[in-house]
Amino acid sequence: MISIIILTKNEELDLPSCLKTVSWSDDVHVLDSGSTDATIEIARANGAVVSSNPFRSFGQQRNHALDHLEIKYEWILFLDADEHVSDAFKKEIFEAVENSADDVAGFYCCWKMMLYGVWLKRCDNFPKWQFRLMRKGRARFSDFGHGQKESEVSGKIEYIQEPYIHYGFSKGWSLWIDRHNRYSTQESIARGGKKPPFRQCFSKHGSERNPALKSWLSQLPGWPLLRFLHAYVINLGFLEGMPGLIYCVNMAYYEFLIQIKIKELKDET
Repeated sequence: MISIIILTKNEELDLPSCLKTVSWSDDVHVLDSGSTDATIEIARANGAVVSSNPFRSFGQQRNHALDHLEIKYEWILFLDADEHVSDAFKKEIFEAVENSADDVAGFYCCWKMMLYGVWLKRCDNFPKWQFRLMRKGRARFSDFGHGQKESEVSGKIEYIQEPYIHYGFSKGWSLWIDRHNRYSTQESIARGGKKPPFRQCFSKHGSERNPALKSWLSQLPGWPLLRFLHAYVINLGFLEGMPGLIYCVNMAYYEFLIQIKIKELKDET
């Protein structure tokens, strides 16, 4: 069996369907960071163990979960409330943990980004890898930008090829834009600071390659436009119709916010 940890804050809309997709686990934890809606009540009604901790960053919150929750099983799957475990993903993670060697610390997982019922496979540059399935006590997390990456890993990390499902726009565009305005501030600090070594841009591990690419590409003049052209034209994102166009425009705008905030930070120093 696999333990589940879900990070939440005001997730009454998304949490019920997320919990439904992990009902096969008898060790589901919801780590909340100050919800004022019905999130906690929904979690408890669905049999989840609820804990609370003020949110400072994704890395810190995941480490708090590892340090303070009474996790039942050797393997832990981290989810957000707008993510679902499909039957195919469930099958692959069970096969992976059952057949993993002792030196495997965990697995990179990728998501299937959905917008208006369309999988944005091309526009979202699938696959994007995150360290989400781990062996208890074999890794921790560190922050990068608005997200996190693995750290202090004891063992090797392998890959789950089947994606989980990510409904990143489930709460509407107004909230997405507001959230990504905040994220762009965090990303500008991370990308505008000390850049990772350039050689990491060619690393076979996405958790090393992606932060390096973001840091170096953000320095290019016209990078937001290049980001749009790569995803929508070169990567054939236009085949994903209007959802693809809307997504690529907004991601280019997000990269534009990051660039101007990097410049602002440099001008202040």
